[in-house]
Amino acid sequence: MTAKKTILIVEDEKDLVEWLTVFFNENGYNVISAGDGADGFTKAESRHPDLITLDLSMPGESGVKMYHKLIKSPKTVKIPVVFLTGAPADLKNFIARVKAFPAPAGYLEKPVDRDTLLSTVKKLIG
Repeated sequence: MTAKKTILIVEDEKDLVEWLTVFFNENGYNVISAGDGADGFTKAESRHPDLITLDLSMPGESGVKMYHKLIKSPKTVKIPVVFLTGAPADLKNFIARVKAFPAPAGYLEKPVDRDTLLSTVKKLIG
C-alpha cells in the first residue's frame, strides 16, 4: 500500500485551514499547517511535505517571502507550491516581482473551488 501524501497548508485564516484540513483528509491526504511564512518554511524543511498550499498575504512573514526561501533551499526547491489568494492584486504584484524565479505549480483564487483544488493537487502529487 502506498503511503499517504502530505500537504502543508500555510494560511492565517483559521476557518480556511480547518476547511482545507477536512477536505484534504477526506480525499486521502495527511495535513500539517502553519499560520505564517516563517513557521511554514520551518515545517517545509523539517517535514518535507509532498505539496504546499500557500497564502500570499499573511501577517508576519508573507507567502511571497516564504516562496523565495523555498526556491532557494535545496531541501524544499522541488516541493510543488500552489498559491491560494483572495486578492487578485496581490497575485499580479507577486507575478511582476518574481520574473527571476521559477513560477509556482499553481494559483487558485479564494474562495477555492473544491473540484479545481482537488484536480490541481492530484495532477501534481497524485
